[in-house]
Amino acid sequence: MTTTNASTRQVCTFTVGELTFGVDVQNVHEVIRAQQMTKVPMAPSVVRGLINLRGRIVTAVDMRARLEVDPLADDEEPMNVVVHSEEMAVSLLVDEIGDVLNVEESLRAQPPAGLSPVVGDLVESVYKLEGDLLLVLDPKAIATIVSVAPAS
Repeated sequence: MTTTNASTRQVCTFTVGELTFGVDVQNVHEVIRAQQMTKVPMAPSVVRGLINLRGRIVTAVDMRARLEVDPLADDEEPMNVVVHSEEMAVSLLVDEIGDVLNVEESLRAQPPAGLSPVVGDLVESVYKLEGDLLLVLDPKAIATIVSVAPAS
């Protein structure tokens, strides 16, 4: 976890549908516009394809499909948040990139018990922001998105 002092944490934010997510900045490799993808036959439905990131092959995960949100309109392209964990790098296809926020640890809460497993399985913590909730993804869960996804 990256902190700017003992009571704050730096989080890269993005949106998928109406939800605001974040990933600790130390787990973000880079943020890039839509990339050309190679489809993967018989891959789980959440895997949109593979992207070549300067010679490194990275799996692109459609977060709208993973979260069971309607797809983007045909004329809209997702953004890529390339995140890494100890196991692997994954490109999360998201609607829009937000800011890097310094969030106060005093605003941190555990994910609510009633949170849908579709979302809750990925979320490590929740921050109460002014007018919004920030759902911070668990880096270990990010690595399992591809391996536990149902096949299409």
